[in-house]
Amino acid sequence: MTSKRGDWTIESSSVKYENPWIKVVEDKVVRPDGNPGIYGTIKMLSGISVLPIDEEGFVYLVKEFRYAVNRYSIEAASGGMEGEDVPEDTAKRELKEELGIEAKEFIDLGLVDPFTSMINSPATLFLAKDLTFSESNLEGTEQIEMVKMKFEEAMNMVMTGEITHSPSCVLILKANEYLKK
Repeated sequence: MTSKRGDWTIESSSVKYENPWIKVVEDKVVRPDGNPGIYGTIKMLSGISVLPIDEEGFVYLVKEFRYAVNRYSIEAASGGMEGEDVPEDTAKRELKEELGIEAKEFIDLGLVDPFTSMINSPATLFLAKDLTFSESNLEGTEQIEMVKMKFEEAMNMVMTGEITHSPSCVLILKANEYLKK
């Protein structure tokens, strides 16, 4: 049975790879120009990125080695929705797990699709305020260093390309606009 996705006709789909975090699908398609083809997509867990900011204007980021890009990355606390139905619940879990921070206020700054041509992995962005600090509870795969800096320094790191994680970049830029209010 065929289906439509915009001007594309999907004739068949097959899962090429799947694990708990990602699914790779190849579709046999008729392209918008009428020619046959294939289209591969990756579905990842929906996720969150959360930027905690304290009353003095300091933000708390993570520095973590990222296997896929083979380098350290400075970014907002981020993670996939693992059983939670509400993105804010994931934000609370990830913030506590990665940085040992709890927040009384989570401000939803919207959704971002990090890479829209082939990857479906929406991330909800949060600014967290009214913070309390305790011990982190890292997963076995995580070796995270907390990086504390003034918000303006984080903005500068986005603009100079020192922060490259796209949800973190968008979150910091959106937070800048929100905080101007």
